Amino acid sequence: MPLLRRRKGPTSSSDPTADASVVGASKKEEKEKREKDEEEEEERKSRRRDDDEAKRRKRKRCSCVDTCCWFVGCICSIWWFLLFLYNAVPASIPQYVTEAITGPLPDPPGVKLLKEGLKAKHPVVFVPGIVTGGLELWEGHQCAEGLFRKRLWGGTFGEVYKRPLCWVEHMSLDNVTGLDPPGIRVRPVSGLVAADYFAPGYFVWAVLIANLARIGYEEKTMYMAAYDWRLSFQNTEVRDQTLSRIKSNIELMVSTNSGNKVVVIPHSMGVLYFLHFMKWVEEPAPIGGGGGSDWCARHIKAVMNIGGPFLGVPKAVSGLFSAEAKDIAVARAMAPSVLDKDVFGLQTLQHVMRMTRTWDTTMSMIPKGGDTIWGDLDWSPEGGHDCSIKKQKNNESHTKAQNWKARLNLTKSHVHYGRIVSFGKDVADAHSSYIERIDFRGAIKGKNLVNTTCQDAWTEYNDMGVGGVNAVAGYKAYTAESVLDLLNYVAPKMMKRGDAHFSYGIADDLDDPKYNHYKYWSNPLETRLPNAPEMEIFSLYGVGIPTERAYIYKSTPATDCYIPFQIDTSADGGSEEACLKGGVYSVDGDETVPVLSAGFMCAKGWRGKTRFNPSGIRTYIREYDHAPPANLLEGRGTQSGAHVDIMGNFALIEDIIRVAAGAAGEELGGDRVYSDIFKWSERIKLKL
Repeated sequence: MPLLRRRKGPTSSSDPTADASVVGASKKEEKEKREKDEEEEEERKSRRRDDDEAKRRKRKRCSCVDTCCWFVGCICSIWWFLLFLYNAVPASIPQYVTEAITGPLPDPPGVKLLKEGLKAKHPVVFVPGIVTGGLELWEGHQCAEGLFRKRLWGGTFGEVYKRPLCWVEHMSLDNVTGLDPPGIRVRPVSGLVAADYFAPGYFVWAVLIANLARIGYEEKTMYMAAYDWRLSFQNTEVRDQTLSRIKSNIELMVSTNSGNKVVVIPHSMGVLYFLHFMKWVEEPAPIGGGGGSDWCARHIKAVMNIGGPFLGVPKAVSGLFSAEAKDIAVARAMAPSVLDKDVFGLQTLQHVMRMTRTWDTTMSMIPKGGDTIWGDLDWSPEGGHDCSIKKQKNNESHTKAQNWKARLNLTKSHVHYGRIVSFGKDVADAHSSYIERIDFRGAIKGKNLVNTTCQDAWTEYNDMGVGGVNAVAGYKAYTAESVLDLLNYVAPKMMKRGDAHFSYGIADDLDDPKYNHYKYWSNPLETRLPNAPEMEIFSLYGVGIPTERAYIYKSTPATDCYIPFQIDTSADGGSEEACLKGGVYSVDGDETVPVLSAGFMCAKGWRGKTRFNPSGIRTYIREYDHAPPANLLEGRGTQSGAHVDIMGNFALIEDIIRVAAGAAGEELGGDRVYSDIFKWSERIKLKL
């Protein structure tokens, strides 16, 4: 039998101390392992939290950009879709829908007047205003590769968002000469297309051109006097010989149209440009065109000025002072991080200011005539204006009398319109005797604020320092005269160029030889109208829209590359002061040009024989009471009085066509006035 062996079981220890030691060591290891695992888990959780926080921050940082991009993309997509529908859908369908809602549409002025038998007679010359004329690139830097003869201004403005800094660089002029920077040539687009549309779907001259064509006008009887609106008026001749080209084209149009004189139609700043031209063409060469003192009498039937800022606009002051107007001020208050700070590598407002301050023509619209025209600290010609009362038609004497009685029953406005700039609402409201002012003119500008972070966004504010900023705010209130000192203080280089080309005073003696200099020719208070007694001058402009007249400012916190002043949008007049909204005091006008500037010269300064109008050229005021479109289908409306939209106003177009077809001002009915322009003009004590 095999020998069977029993396997021994494990021998149990008989030592309790040894057993306890083994158990204790095991528990310690387990505890250390557990603690280690917990530490590793905590570390993993911490890393996950850090990663999540980083992702959350990245999403938050990008959300604003994404939202803005999506918003802009949606707006552009909707715009292009609507534009596609507008061009794709037959014209009869929108017209049918519109007529179904609003009733039968009136005939366009050209169709209406053609039915009356009117035909083309006098050639017409269009003179566009600031910013409405297209500009194209002829020579540029490397960043502008591929843009030869492409529009930098007007059209789709595609280069603004494709390469914004490059666009700003090429749209700017030389800060010393006011001419082309080295290696850059931007020139005006020529022909009627230069200013028929400002952007796709946004007309300027197109509606007027189309209606003139209805009665027989064509390109040989219409001429767009396109010019580089950035240059000073005289520099358009120095660089491009634009004034000579206008002279030659007018002479050609008269000689090839049976000797019929031209009807000139300037708009906005084009009014000042053509005023300069009428003086230039008479003066002997080389400073002038050598046409002689009777050139205008031989070649011009009428000048029909649309929305003319004859005496400047307060809006120009805010634009030069802080790169703002009413709408920009609201946007700046609502989204300061977009306009004031470095977004996408841009200091937006600073770049806008740097660019626009090189455009000398912006200085042509600084208010002219000083305190005599615009008022002082306690007086202005528009004093007592009530923004809450709608003006009635001039022919409705009964309703006008009722309107006047109603105004007498209201508390008269104490708005100090003469204070174009006030630092604080309390300063704007107070009587001048209660305002303590510290003269800023001799103030030391203090520590230099410029630093390397400003780079290309440098403005002259970077050289002012804190001392200069405080000095400007300490003066507290600025009238039309002290505004010139203010701009000379904050932007001396810009104003040095401006002083060589423009003047803003009132002539004491127009026989003084100094007024033969071209710097005075665009100021109607420092030059004479031509010797052309048969010529007529019209002032055509919209009324019934609140228009910027004075501003309440505040200082902004000091940062790198900053603009130290901004309109105080928190200043609001409420129901008691309807003229004050968002830091801006408004008066009657066309949203850009106050009635006083557009109408004074034709109401008083040139009315009859005066020292500014020695030959007694007949002047007429034709106002167009603003009526907004009744619905979206009407587009920008046919009764608008707004500064640009008035170019589609049927009543204005009809007046122009009648004059172009041979009518005189009296045949239109003479003056048509809805505003208080005659009353305000009488309050101005000006030697005539």
